[in-house]
Amino acid sequence: MNITERIKGILLKPKEEWQTIAGETTSIAELYKNYIILLAAIGPVASFIGMSLVGVGLPGGGAYRVSITTGIISAVVQYVLTLVSVYILAFIIDALAPTFSGEKNLNQAFKLAAYSYVPGWLVGVFALIPALRILGILGLYGLYLLYLGLPVLMKSPKEKSTGYTVAVIIAAIIIFVVIGAISRVFIS
Repeated sequence: MNITERIKGILLKPKEEWQTIAGETTSIAELYKNYIILLAAIGPVASFIGMSLVGVGLPGGGAYRVSITTGIISAVVQYVLTLVSVYILAFIIDALAPTFSGEKNLNQAFKLAAYSYVPGWLVGVFALIPALRILGILGLYGLYLLYLGLPVLMKSPKEKSTGYTVAVIIAAIIIFVVIGAISRVFIS
């Protein structure tokens, strides 16, 4: 499936799209190559442009900009850690499956992690204009996608989907905090 159609499907008709995704035999390598590598770059590239080239407006006028070198390092670190975080989240989704009466299947867990990230990756474009970063909250739609996808891809009972989703969200928050801490080490 082409990337535009997949994005449209997962955002606009997620219930139907999860059914389609569940039946696909896409490998982890194919997902990285054809999908994740491109989408995961949106936020880091936009952030670099926004923070290093556009800058953050200051109250008295003018703008604060991060140096080009710091911006590039930050973008590269953010990008690499994002690529790693998808795999870690998939591993956690897979590991938690039996706890919520689901089936362990790393490939399905990986598809679930990758496609649930879509809203978060797309809202990364708001980093182009630092004042719009608050709109990144729209990326939380990915939590709903995760909730819908867990019973379909991991075959967990619907009645356990809420608990499973909460457990995965907690893991994702921990991943996010760790990635944030690692990123700050590289840009300080």
